[in-house]
Amino acid sequence: MTRILRLLQTLRALWAVGVAVVLLVAAPAAAAAALPGPRPSPPIAVPPDLKATEVSFPGSEGLTMHGTVLSPATAGPGRRPGLVLVTGAGGGSPRTRHLTEAVEFARRGMSVLIYDKRSVGYSLFHRSYSQLADDALGGLAALRSQPGVDGAKVGLWGLSEGGWVVPIAASRSKDVAFVVLVGANSLSPLRQATWAVQAGLLRAGVRGSLVDRAELNMFRMIDDLGMFPEAHYDPRPTIAAVRQPVLAIWGTHDLLTPPLESPPGFVAALEKGGNRRYTIRFFGNAEHAAFKTSDGGVTPLAELAPGYADLVGSWVADATAGGAPVARTSGPVPVQDALTIPVHRSAWWESAAVQLVASALFLVAFGSYPVVALVRRVRGRSRAPVTKVARLLSAGGLVVVPGMFVYVMYLLMSGGEMAFPGPVVTGRPLVWLALQGLAVACVVATVRTALSWRRARFPIPRGESVRLWLLIAGGTVLIPWGLYWGLLLP
Repeated sequence: MTRILRLLQTLRALWAVGVAVVLLVAAPAAAAAALPGPRPSPPIAVPPDLKATEVSFPGSEGLTMHGTVLSPATAGPGRRPGLVLVTGAGGGSPRTRHLTEAVEFARRGMSVLIYDKRSVGYSLFHRSYSQLADDALGGLAALRSQPGVDGAKVGLWGLSEGGWVVPIAASRSKDVAFVVLVGANSLSPLRQATWAVQAGLLRAGVRGSLVDRAELNMFRMIDDLGMFPEAHYDPRPTIAAVRQPVLAIWGTHDLLTPPLESPPGFVAALEKGGNRRYTIRFFGNAEHAAFKTSDGGVTPLAELAPGYADLVGSWVADATAGGAPVARTSGPVPVQDALTIPVHRSAWWESAAVQLVASALFLVAFGSYPVVALVRRVRGRSRAPVTKVARLLSAGGLVVVPGMFVYVMYLLMSGGEMAFPGPVVTGRPLVWLALQGLAVACVVATVRTALSWRRARFPIPRGESVRLWLLIAGGTVLIPWGLYWGLLLP
């Protein structure tokens, strides 16, 4: 039993390596983001009405972080409030990623810190929201110490993944004076990611088992392999622990965060914690980061949604003066074509280990047939097959299994706003239809091969019987496997 468990652990590790290779091939940009941390960005140019100050500060575990503070060039009366911008997903994101927002917020009378995001300890397969929260608090301390900044009026702004990070930081430190969130989630990362890819496929016209089964099960398998960081993080208890005033903003055409479901989750959590100093605001014709969009959220334009920067400036002024609005929601109703669904952990029979065992069986069952034929031909001992349909079963199995994994993984990596499944016919991408047709052909070939073997009018040598037995076993297992992944479903 111990040996079997060790074998399964080894197979599981090999499977994880295999899926990692597919992920890195499908998403070279994401792989590059996982490389060790970026060097400090060069000084950035700012408009003449602003000034820029380069700063460094300690992040989590002593990592040195680098950033820039943008402030009005002309000092106004009194000291200014401050705002630290915490970016979304992606290791090593440069501080210039949010230069547009920083410039507009600074023009509203704030000092704004933007900083290069860590890549050390952050990758496609590993990250810690707790660690990122400590980085943000390090930036908060650095901004509070800047000349002209009122240390009691410095808050945190978080976009997307930053919407999970900032509430953690705010719940840890009373030095955080207020919280601004954009495109934030009150759902778990796994549920949000699954929805984003499903929604992207639906917008591309895809329907059926690819959306309902394959995409969902692939996310669950990645989670089972431990390759989806912070997959089941529940932000609601942390949101309930936030005591500072909260401004939460969503674009009505947010395609990465479910804009109908996330805001009520924030409201419920804040109310549960007794915090009614919150403002929920929706901006029309705006995408995930509250930039203008003209194509339903797929492509952000260069300008922020009209009124967004003004709202942040005026709201921060009110919040830091003790006049944060109470329980206010406004703006147009957001667009969300599909609701999210819970993503449960895999049962033992659908786990990554079982998937690996099945894949190993397919490789041996379908691969041994042509290998034996090749060896026989080299040795000059080739013989007529029991049935030529067996060749179709072998070749089809060797294509449909890896083809399904590669194609669905590609969709996961290119899903969300930029889903491109290829040409779609009757709600099914041509690639998926081809894989489905091949899977059905393999099932038919399995039955035909078994019948031909049984009806053979000449003796079958033992070696040939073993080869056929393996081939039919692989085709038989392909049936429940194909049903699970949706290849044999409409």
